[in-house]
Amino acid sequence: MSYKIWMSVVKEFLLLKRDLGGLIILFIMPLVLVITVTLIQDSTFKTISDNKIEILLVDYDKGSVSKTVFDNLEKSNLFTVVTQLDHKPITEEMAKEAVYKGKFQLAIIIPQNLSIDLQTKIDQNVENIVSKMGLTETDTAAQPKATKVIKEKEVKLYFDPAVQMSFKNAVMSSIDKMISQIETKSIYTTFQSQLGEGDVAFEQKSFITFKEIIPTINNKEIRPNSVQHNVPAWTLFAIFFIVIPLSINIVKEKSQGTFVRLLTNPVSNVVVIIGKTITYSIICMIQFYMMVAVAIFLFPHIGLPSLNIEGHLFLMSVVALFSGFAAIGFGILLGTVASTQEQSAPFGATSVIILAAVGGVWVPVFAMPKIMQIVAKSSPMNWGLEAFYDVLLRNVSFLEIIPKISLLFLFFIITTSIALFYDKKKRTV
Repeated sequence: MSYKIWMSVVKEFLLLKRDLGGLIILFIMPLVLVITVTLIQDSTFKTISDNKIEILLVDYDKGSVSKTVFDNLEKSNLFTVVTQLDHKPITEEMAKEAVYKGKFQLAIIIPQNLSIDLQTKIDQNVENIVSKMGLTETDTAAQPKATKVIKEKEVKLYFDPAVQMSFKNAVMSSIDKMISQIETKSIYTTFQSQLGEGDVAFEQKSFITFKEIIPTINNKEIRPNSVQHNVPAWTLFAIFFIVIPLSINIVKEKSQGTFVRLLTNPVSNVVVIIGKTITYSIICMIQFYMMVAVAIFLFPHIGLPSLNIEGHLFLMSVVALFSGFAAIGFGILLGTVASTQEQSAPFGATSVIILAAVGGVWVPVFAMPKIMQIVAKSSPMNWGLEAFYDVLLRNVSFLEIIPKISLLFLFFIITTSIALFYDKKKRTV
């Protein structure tokens, strides 16, 4: 039995050897993919944090509020404020046109008299509160002033139509917080002047602050980066891409009569499947270790963080192995059901891309609609990806990844069983 399995493995490697070009692509393509995607995502992060984004500021206010907004934007690590185009002060129409043509991502329009009207409105509110508290002079209280009606002000934001919603939300939240701080400071200052200088000292520093608690190992903070997110995702994508050569080889065996000759020998279909499983499991593990090696040794030389796998390599290897089983099972099923290479190759590539998209390789599952979050839980890529993240980012133990790798192995058992059953029903020899 062991000899038959060994010869089946040798046969699979001989088949792969005949297609060296395809085999090279199977190893080179994932490496190019993980390097390219990680570079893009890492450079995008650096663009936001290091290379400031130019934004347009149209100041019709010319007051303390607009000055504070300008100063805060300039001090931030995100933006560089542009107030002139071609040495001319920017108007709202100029800003709108420049942003909508994609020359700038954002324009902020500060309305006229914002500082004056804000202070007037605050003065009215504070005076009303103070008078009701009986802290004003009686003759002033007896003769109420005519209250000037102050209309609400709008700070207009023009966004490039191509920018992402997450960028819009972050900018709007930042500006809203900035304006709120200005209003709060103005209210405190007005109260101080109304109550008399030196009567009350208001603490204007924020009382409530936020602190991120970062998990640590051996007193070292664990800070996830683009490499830790991308390497598991695209390694999984590469592993599942073996579906294509595996299914094509099975179709070739059927069309060239190799499979029929195997069946005339005292060799069961189970032995053939075991041989394929061993062969392609080895390929999957080679892919995995190549990706890890590139992430550790090459990435630092091209400006990317190195992948830290300290204490995680064994569990990551286990996840990669069981992810390979799931991919092999799917490839065996596809190759058994398909009649021609024209059926297996396009369907294999498309199905892998769909599984990756649904499983969270491209878009995080939490960012998907509710219905897609439910669908994602049925994707074997999602099981493998979550298991990789559990090991690499959440520092879990072997027992905690057993449910996910069990699902991957169950997927392999189910798909290969269906393939065996289908082959038995359709076989004419």
